[in-house]
Amino acid sequence: MEIPPPRAPGPARARRPSALDRFHAAFPWDHNAHYHPWILRQLPARFPRALDVGSGSGDLARLLAGRAGAVHAVDRDPAITARARELTPPALPVSFAVADAAAGLPAGPHDVITCVATLHHLPFTATLVRCRRALAPGGTLVVVGLYRPRTAVEHLLGAAAVPANAAMALIRNGGRPARRPPAMTAPTRPADTPFAEIAREARRVLPGARLRRRLFWRYTLVWRRPAHTAP
Repeated sequence: MEIPPPRAPGPARARRPSALDRFHAAFPWDHNAHYHPWILRQLPARFPRALDVGSGSGDLARLLAGRAGAVHAVDRDPAITARARELTPPALPVSFAVADAAAGLPAGPHDVITCVATLHHLPFTATLVRCRRALAPGGTLVVVGLYRPRTAVEHLLGAAAVPANAAMALIRNGGRPARRPPAMTAPTRPADTPFAEIAREARRVLPGARLRRRLFWRYTLVWRRPAHTAP
């Protein structure tokens, strides 16, 4: 069963910023970057080739370059990709390309594939299938994604994230208002799909995948392709 593709955004409607929106505007911090150390802990100390899907301003791609022989990073937004190139030292083994992952991924095999806050922009099942095919035998896929809360537990987890989010924002900004980091200038959209549907479909496409709900309105997925399997 394919999870329906993301809905096209409707007409823009005026919305009064909430207190949380106003707080974030004054004290921004990157929820996705919070998970970068966790992502690195899921990966080998060294690997030949990595692919970062939805690379944004390139923060994760540059971290992967500390372990990889080569990192290929793709994002469909030309402006944020240009910014990623500007921020990346020429000596790092990272290449950035403007590409729409919904149309296909760069040819593999890749030993590591990462995908952070990107899958909810794409056809979910088809993208996971492309990742599976592009991953080298024995390789690792790591996803940090967004889901739509549905259950009481998920709404409680979201409520618990609000004070934790405020505390992290104040700590990361030294208690002072700040400008948004480059990673937070890429286009965004809310998630449509509940976690239960994401987990069910992911485990069908990627047998043995490990998924967990996380703080800050995220979930994680880790899948290691067996060393001797067909795509």
